[in-house]
Amino acid sequence: MESKVKKIHDFGQSIWLDFIDREIIRSGNLKKLIHEDGVRGVTSNPAIFEKAISSSSDYDADIAALGDDAKTTEELFFNIAIKDIQSAADLFSSVYNEGVVGADGYVSLEVSPFLALDAEGTAKQAEELWKKVDRKNVMIKIPGTKPGLKAIRESIAKGININVTLLFGLERYEAVTEAYISGLEDHLAAGHKIDHIASVASFFLSRIDVMIDPLLDEKGLSDLKGEVAIASAKKAYEIYKRVYSTERWKALEAKGGKPQRLLWASTSSKNPAFKDTKYVEALIGPDTVNTVPLETIEAFRDHGIVADTLILGLDKATETLGRLKAAGINIDEITQKLEDEGIDKFNKPFEKLLKAIEDQKTKV
Repeated sequence: MESKVKKIHDFGQSIWLDFIDREIIRSGNLKKLIHEDGVRGVTSNPAIFEKAISSSSDYDADIAALGDDAKTTEELFFNIAIKDIQSAADLFSSVYNEGVVGADGYVSLEVSPFLALDAEGTAKQAEELWKKVDRKNVMIKIPGTKPGLKAIRESIAKGININVTLLFGLERYEAVTEAYISGLEDHLAAGHKIDHIASVASFFLSRIDVMIDPLLDEKGLSDLKGEVAIASAKKAYEIYKRVYSTERWKALEAKGGKPQRLLWASTSSKNPAFKDTKYVEALIGPDTVNTVPLETIEAFRDHGIVADTLILGLDKATETLGRLKAAGINIDEITQKLEDEGIDKFNKPFEKLLKAIEDQKTKV
């Protein structure tokens, strides 16, 4: 019987795994997810690598072997991580080359979270990582902060595939589409082809509800609990449809430009009162990606419901955000706070990760 996860692809959405470590690659489990569940890509972040490196001895030999050549612990980390990213990218090369080349099969590696507010440092490191990984089906992750916008445009203009991460607000998402389109125009103006460039914009969901839900009771809006993130995602999709149907976009599309797909991130339910597949089921629709942790893939395989849901209830989504505003809840302030916290949430595990590598080095 075909996996329910695999059926999601029938509706034009790609499922990527939000997890990587040596064990899942070496054991053949990642290959199994590709074949049995139709998983079509992988995303990683500092927290995922921190867990992978701190909780297993799989990386000890690399830390010892590569330790002397690296100038900093951060450089040593990236040298180790790149090996995993390359192995995963090679596993996904068949997906990347299937049908429309470059529609999927991407593996994402994030720049140092310490650079989240440094446009120049981000652009420089994105290019360095891109060259070191040396795979067509890799995306470099750049946070969609205000300084990040400049780095995104510059990186796209250099022909680098970019996964824009840490997006919470609609206004910022629209600014990201502008950075992507401008980057493609820059690349084209410099005399290059743009048909090989791919990008996704990662919209973080469940954290929005975690922050907003407690405010809803106070305002008498408890019927909206668990609904705001989904409403925001549907409004983001509305922006996507508008932006990628303009004359400006059509001119790039004629030259082989691919739309920057929306990617739903942070899609595991943080509230035990919600169904564990809630954020996957509500947003299935064409030309999108959903990146999910292993336990959510397993849950969906077991009891997920597959239906074309993304385009449903757009009026309701507009109404939901309107009711928030009327009640005096400023979603822009909340999404900015989430972005600030998100940077912190990646900085802390990255610091912990560097310390774990440092400790391991001293043991050798």
